[in-house]
Amino acid sequence: MKSKKYKLWIIIGIVLLNSIGFSIVLPLLPFLISKYLPSQQVVVGMSLLMSIFAVCSFFSAPVFGALSDRYGRKNILLISLLGSVIGYVLFGIGGALWILFLGRIIDGLTAGNISILFAYIADTTEPKERAKWFGYIGAVMGIGKIGGPALGGLLGSISIGLPFFVTAALIFLSGMAVYFLLPESLAAEKRTKHLSVSSFNTFSHFNEIFKLKGLKPLLILGVLFYIGLSIFQFNFTLFLKDIYQWTPGFIGGILTFVGICDILTRAVLLPWLLKHFNEKNIGITGLIILGIGLGLILLSVYVHSTVLISLAVICIISGEGLFDPTYNGKLSQSVEESKQGKLQGVNQSLQSAINVFIPLLAAAIYYYSPSVLYATAAFIVLFAAIMYAKYKPKN
Repeated sequence: MKSKKYKLWIIIGIVLLNSIGFSIVLPLLPFLISKYLPSQQVVVGMSLLMSIFAVCSFFSAPVFGALSDRYGRKNILLISLLGSVIGYVLFGIGGALWILFLGRIIDGLTAGNISILFAYIADTTEPKERAKWFGYIGAVMGIGKIGGPALGGLLGSISIGLPFFVTAALIFLSGMAVYFLLPESLAAEKRTKHLSVSSFNTFSHFNEIFKLKGLKPLLILGVLFYIGLSIFQFNFTLFLKDIYQWTPGFIGGILTFVGICDILTRAVLLPWLLKHFNEKNIGITGLIILGIGLGLILLSVYVHSTVLISLAVICIISGEGLFDPTYNGKLSQSVEESKQGKLQGVNQSLQSAINVFIPLLAAAIYYYSPSVLYATAAFIVLFAAIMYAKYKPKN
């Protein structure tokens, strides 16, 4: 048991380093891109950089997951981390816009570290423990999101390229931790025995995973959740700027509050609830709370109140923190060890597809009516809660 926990805490440390690194560079992207594009085109450049990463990871994540089922988690995780290091080094070097795009393409094509880390946890833990550890991963990602931007601003004031090199160094350090400290989790006898040409076809993995018993409705449930959540994530700061005329300082404060809520929910509240309730009921409750939070934002369009916004954030982040880890735990219990990587890759790929299309669709609805956008998000999430309540796994 101690050996298993030792492996898992190494995973948590790796996720923390990666999260800090990613969060360091996030606030600096507009300033970096402004070196190569006119100010009115910066938002387009940012959108394209994010979209091209999401498109590349959509195709690569299932393939990397399948490769980890065949060659082991450790080897493929090292390749994925190396791709991220190269991507961020290219950002730091810069010099031309195409170099930034090349960096995002390399990073996207080797994306898969989160899905492989999730598969590692599934390999290493008992089914009932997984939701707790998935929750811990989300909590340390929240810590990174709080501390990273402040560090990025400090480093960026010295040199706009410095934070990107620091991020590359942190991810390289993660790779060293994997190489020297992390043992392989997938025993040779439990691995997929062979690869074929179809193993490098993203859609063949989708086809295989969706055909597994009881998995299709569970994946659709996850898609509904991620759609509702991504509407909030990609739109909330714009909403606060337009509807409430909040300054960057106020918005930064509420985002820090978001991070604190996320950490407390996943690291403190969720482990306690898992001792007293089953994962499915916790997940359903999370979806309902999330739906209520989105409904409160809808109400805040008509009743301007900082208290209402704060309550909405508490509900949304708490709901996410209760559903996401328990959902991933339930998902990991649906397949055998030799398919964990492929399953987690498909799940990550679905999220990448959502990250490509939903912000564009949400923007179109938002400019028509913010009320309609948040009413739609609340409806989708509450429909997912009803769907989950009726879900019965097929043995």
